[in-house]
Amino acid sequence: MNIIFILIAFTISAYIARLIIPRILLISFRKKLFDIPDERKVHKRAIPRLGGVSFFPTILLSCSAVLALRTLTGYGISVLTASYILPEFLVLVCGMVLLYLTGIADDLVGVRYRQKFVIQIICASLFPVVGLWVNDFYGLFGVNMIPAWFGIPFTIITVVFITNAINLIDGIDGLASGLSSASLLVFGFLFMEKGLWIYSMLAFSTFGVLVPFFYYNVFGSAEHARKIFMGDTGSLTLGYILSFLAIKYSQNTAFVPVTQGAFVIAFSTLIVPAFDVVRVVIVRIYHGKSPFEPDKNHIHHQFLAMGFTVRKAMLLILLISCVFSGVNILLM
Repeated sequence: MNIIFILIAFTISAYIARLIIPRILLISFRKKLFDIPDERKVHKRAIPRLGGVSFFPTILLSCSAVLALRTLTGYGISVLTASYILPEFLVLVCGMVLLYLTGIADDLVGVRYRQKFVIQIICASLFPVVGLWVNDFYGLFGVNMIPAWFGIPFTIITVVFITNAINLIDGIDGLASGLSSASLLVFGFLFMEKGLWIYSMLAFSTFGVLVPFFYYNVFGSAEHARKIFMGDTGSLTLGYILSFLAIKYSQNTAFVPVTQGAFVIAFSTLIVPAFDVVRVVIVRIYHGKSPFEPDKNHIHHQFLAMGFTVRKAMLLILLISCVFSGVNILLM
C-alpha cells in the first residue's frame, strides 16, 4: 500500500503539471513574460521562464491529497512518527513559500542577489529549529558524530549551497531538471529502503512534476510556443527540496535506521552541481572577479565550447552524475 500511495502521488503531480504548464505558456505569451537571450545565454529566442511556478503548488497538492487519502483509508502515520515528521514538513513548506515568492519576483521583475541570499539563509535556518541538521559524518575525514555548534551552521551553509548549485547549473535545456530527477529517484528508493515512506513520497511527487516539464523544456519547440524554462522559481524550489532530503537521509537519529556512509551516499547524488559551483567560484576569484558575477565557465559551457550540442552536453553531464552517484553508493 505504501508503494501504491507513492505511485498515486507521482501520478497526481505529473498530471497536474501536465495541465498547468500549457496554461503558463499561454499566459506568458499573452503578457510577454520571456527570458530574453543575451551573450551569456545559449538560447536564441525569447522563451517563457515561469515553468517553475507549477512546481511548489503541485507538490503540495499531491502530497497533501495522498496524506489525506492515507488517513481516510486507515493507513495514516502513527502519532509517534507524526510528532517528528510533521514539524519537519511544516518548516519545509514555510521555506518553500518564501523561496517560491522570491523566485516569482526574480523571474518577473528581478531581485538583487544579496536579498535572495538573505532569504535563502532564513529558509535554511528553519531546518535546525525543528532538529533537522547534519550531526554525523559517518567516518568521513575520520569524523563521526559532530556537535551542534558545528553541525547547525554547517547545515545552514549546505542548504544555501545546494539551493544555489541547482540554480546555477540551470544553463541548458534539461540539465537542472535532469540532474534533479536523477537525485530525486535515488532519494526516493533510498528512503523506501529505509521504510521512510513519507520522504519517498515527497521525492517521487517532486519527480512527477519534472516529467512533463522536462518534455516541454527539452523537446518543446520555441517556434510553436511549446518551450519553457523553470526560472529561479523552479530551481530554488528544487534545490531546497533536495537539500531537505539529503540532510534528512544523512542525519543520525533514534527514529531512522542508520546506514553506513549515509552522508556520502546522500550528497553524492548532488556531486556534479556542487563541484561545478566550487570550481566556478575558484576560477572567478583566481581571475580577480566577483564570485557572484555571472560568466560562461560552468560545466555545460565547457562542453558546448568543446563542440558538443546542447542535448549531447546535457546527456553526458547526466551520465557523469549518475555514474558518480551509483559508484559512491556501491562502494559505500
